Amino acid sequence: MAPAADDSAARLDALAEVSQRLLAHCRAQGASQAEVSCSEDAGLSVNVRMGEVETVESTRDRGLSVTVYFGQRKGSASTADLREASLAATVEQACAIARFTEDDAASGLADAALMARPGPDGRFPEFDGWHPWALEADTAVDLALACEAAGRDGDARIRNSDGASVSTSRSLAVYANSHGFVGVERGAYHSLGCALIAGEGDAMQRDGWYSIALAPGDLESPASIGRRAAQRTLARLDPRPIPTGRYPVLFQAEVARSLIGHLLGAVSGGALYRRASFLLNSVGTTLFPDWFSIHERPFLPRGFQSAAFDAEGVATRESPLVEAGVLRRYVLGSYSARRLGLETTGNAGGVHNLEIAANAGSLDDMVRTMGRGLLVTELMGQGVNAVTGDYSRGAAGFWVEGGEIRHAVDGITIAGNLRQMFADIQAVGDDVDLRSHVRTGSILLGGMTVAGTD
Repeated sequence: MAPAADDSAARLDALAEVSQRLLAHCRAQGASQAEVSCSEDAGLSVNVRMGEVETVESTRDRGLSVTVYFGQRKGSASTADLREASLAATVEQACAIARFTEDDAASGLADAALMARPGPDGRFPEFDGWHPWALEADTAVDLALACEAAGRDGDARIRNSDGASVSTSRSLAVYANSHGFVGVERGAYHSLGCALIAGEGDAMQRDGWYSIALAPGDLESPASIGRRAAQRTLARLDPRPIPTGRYPVLFQAEVARSLIGHLLGAVSGGALYRRASFLLNSVGTTLFPDWFSIHERPFLPRGFQSAAFDAEGVATRESPLVEAGVLRRYVLGSYSARRLGLETTGNAGGVHNLEIAANAGSLDDMVRTMGRGLLVTELMGQGVNAVTGDYSRGAAGFWVEGGEIRHAVDGITIAGNLRQMFADIQAVGDDVDLRSHVRTGSILLGGMTVAGTD
C-alpha cells in the first residue's frame, strides 16, 4: 500500500486559521491580551505478550485552548469542536472566568520584544523531527512479536515475558497570541521495546530494553532489542548481598539523567518562587566540580526537544545552564520570571536538549576506574526532598570489585544529599544515552551511603 500523501502543512495552516478566529473572538470580547494553542495528534500502539497480541490501539485527538487577560486577570477554557459557535462559546467561558479572578501582577503574555521571528519565507526552522511512519497494525504486531521472540528464544532461563510493544505517533501544534505571533510545529515519535523475566519463583528477575527515535529508520532492530533485553535480564540473576557502608556509586547513563532531572526541578521557576527548592539564591555559586558543564542546545537536528520558540512564543537560544561547575541561570517562563523579578529564559514548557560534557571514557573504563563500589542500573521510589535536597532511593545493579563487575545486587537503598552529590561527581562518561532530551553519559560519584542486604 502506498503511503498517504503528507497533508501536514495544509492541516497546520488550517489550525493557524482557527487560532486567528479565536483571537478575533477574544478581541471582540474586550480582552487586553490573549493566547491560543491548537493541536492534532494521531498514533498507533501495539502490545504483545508470550507470542499473543494483547492490545492494538489507534488514537486521534484534537484540542484547542484559549487564555484571555483582562489587565492582570486571567481565564482559560478549551474545546475540541471547531464549529464557529463552539469557538465563540469557548472564548466567552474564558472571559467569564477571567472576570471573577483576582489580579495577579505576574500574569500576562511574555514580552512582545522576546517573541521568536520567522525566516524570510515566513516560517520557523524545523529540526528534522518530522518523519511520520505509515505503520499498519499487522506490521506493528509482526515487529513486536519478532522483538519478543528474539529475547525469549535466546536462553532457556528466559521463562516468561512482560511483553513487547511498538508505538508511533505524530503531532501538529500551533501557538498564537495577540502580539501577532503565530508559531507552528510538527513532530513524530516512535518506539520499540521488550521486557523479559528470567528464573523461577522468588529468584525471578525482570529487565528489558527499548529504542526510541524521531525517524523510524533510527530505531534499533527488533532482534537486537530482544537480545539486549535478554542479556540484561539474565545478568540480574543470582543477586547477592553486600555490606552496608559508604561506597563510590556509578549511575549508568539511563539512570544518570535522573540526577540532572533533580537539578532541573530545583532550578525551575515554580519551585523557586514557591521557595520549595534547596537551590534558592544559587545562581553564580559553584555546585559542581570545575570541569563540569551543562549546555542547552535547542537547535539540534533530530533532538527530542528542539524548537525555535518555547510554549509562550519566546525565542529559544543556546546557553549554558552550568559552566565550569557554576550554576549560570535558572529555568524560567515569563510568569515565574516576573514572580522572581527576573526575565524569562525561554523555557516555558521545559528545557530544549541538554548536553552534559564528558571527561571520561566508556562505562567499562569507568568501572575499572571506580575499582570497588556499586553500579546502579535501576532506581525505585521517589525519596527525594526538593526543599532540603535529601536523597534516598531504592536501587538495583551490580557490585564492582577490583575494577570488574562481580555479581548482581538488588533490594538496596542509596542515600545522600543532592548538593553534596553534585559536588562529589568524579566523572561523566562518553557513553551518552541518546534516548532522551537530557544527553548524559554514566556519572560516577565519589561516595554515597549504601544500605545493603547483609
